[in-house]
Formats: sequence, C-alpha cells, structure tokens
Amino acid sequence: MSLNSTAFSHPPYFLLVGIPGLEKEQFWIAFPFCIMYAIAVLGNITLLLIIKGEPSLHEPMYLFLAMLALTDLVLSTSMLPKMLGIFWLGSKEIGFLSCLAQLFFIHTFSSVESGVLMAMALDRYIAICCPLRHSSILSVPAVVALGSLVLVRGVLLVSPFCFLLRRMPFCQHHVISHSYCEHMAVVKLACGDTRFSVIYGLFVAFIVTGSDMILISVSYTMILRVVMRLSSTEARLKAFSTCASHVCVILAFYVPALFTFLTHRFGHSIPSHLHIMVANLYLLVPPMLNPIVYGVRTKKLWDRVV
Repeated sequence: MSLNSTAFSHPPYFLLVGIPGLEKEQFWIAFPFCIMYAIAVLGNITLLLIIKGEPSLHEPMYLFLAMLALTDLVLSTSMLPKMLGIFWLGSKEIGFLSCLAQLFFIHTFSSVESGVLMAMALDRYIAICCPLRHSSILSVPAVVALGSLVLVRGVLLVSPFCFLLRRMPFCQHHVISHSYCEHMAVVKLACGDTRFSVIYGLFVAFIVTGSDMILISVSYTMILRVVMRLSSTEARLKAFSTCASHVCVILAFYVPALFTFLTHRFGHSIPSHLHIMVANLYLLVPPMLNPIVYGVRTKKLWDRVV
C-alpha cells in the first residue's frame, strides 16, 4: 500500500467537537463535570482501599464492588481528562490510534461494568434464595473467575471495532460530533461500506446489554418471589434494603446507556447537544454515584468510613 493510500485510509488525527451546539457554554459545563470526576476518583479509590485493608470485607459482595470501583475509575479516566482539554483548552485534536484506544477502553469497560452489575445481581440472588450454599457457590476463586470472564468478554467483543475501523477509508472526514471517540460517531465518518460495522455494533450492544439485563431481571424476579413469602415484615424490609442500593446503581447505568444507544441509531429528531450531554453523563454519573450509594447503604462499609 502506498503512502498516499495509507493517508487516505487513516487521517493522522480526528477533531472532537465537544458538545455540538453548546460550544460557547462548554467552558462552564466542564466545572460540574470536573467535580463529578473528582468525587468518582476519590470515592472509588476510598472503596478499593477500605475493601483491600479489611479482611472481613473479602467476600463476594465486596469483591464485586471492588471490581465495579476499578471499572468506574478506568471508564471515567478514559474520557474525562481529554474532554476537559477540549472544553477548557480547545485541544480538540486526537490522534487516529489514540482515538481507537479511547474507543476500546470506553466500550470494553462499559461492557465490563454491565457484566459486574449482572454478577452482583447473581450474588444477591444466591445470598437471599440459597443462603446456606452462598459461600460454597461463590467462593473467592469463583468470584475471580467470573470477573475475569466478564473482562475477557469485553475485550473479545470490542476488539473487532478497532480492527474494522483501521481497515476503513475516511477520505477527508475527520470531525467527530462528540466529546469522545464513540464507536458509531467514528463509523459515521467512514466513506466506505460501513454496514458490517453498524450490524456488529448492534450485535455487541444486544448481546451484552440484552443478556445482562435479562439475567438481572430474572435474578430480581426470583428474589422478589422469595422475599414476598417471608412472614416477618422486618425480614422483608431487610432483604429489600439489601437490594435497593444495587437497583439504584443498575438504573443509573442502564437508563442513560439505552438512551444513548437508541438515540445514535434511531433518535434522529433528538437534538445532538442533548444526546451528547447524556452520553457524557452516562460515563460520569454511575462512577460518581456507585461509591456514595454503596457507602451509605452498606453498613459494613459505612462503619469503616466513619
């Protein structure tokens, strides 16, 4: 392949617009985003240190929570520093390979987060429905194996995004109408046949989000059936309280995720600035909320903090 055709296929860099339509307001929007990121980093690092330093917390629920905290740190750090560069410094350029790397980390760890939430729902189901077998079914090696499986799934499913994009010609199109390198936002710039990339993106979204949400829904349906059979109102409230924090975290992750995914493909009438704003919050709100929700709702963690 000649140098000219290589340049034709791969632009040396992309330009990230930020939030289309809100370019003038971006400088001020960056401040709450920065505060949310600072809370997310502080909260998740605190969670990791507490769980690592307290042997009594080395059980499935808290090990999954440590995985969630680590995932949130990678996810938010993959996009926020560059976004602040765009909003505050006007540093819109991102190299082609850097863009693919950002895309890989954001989509891989979004998949990992979904998988960890599914694993946590499974843990709650076993703890409430099969309490006597909980420690034998979800031993520490089983938890590590499940976490590793979720990570490998994310890497294997997302890697083809990058390989496919490297093989696509981009002509002179290099302005991304987004704050970070999102798969569909980059695919839209390609001037070749993108049908396979679009179909594969839909497949990954449905296979990850669809399967995880089904398993989470089944787990909580079974939990609800068991809890409603309990004769003691106090026992029911305790069981509901145990699951409440997890349900809040699930909603905070999946509602904006589904909105972003569906808007990219079908919501052409939705203003682009609203879509991009939700896409940004989708990667910032859950990492910020998770340590707060679990820290306040989980007595063992709260006791360690105070």
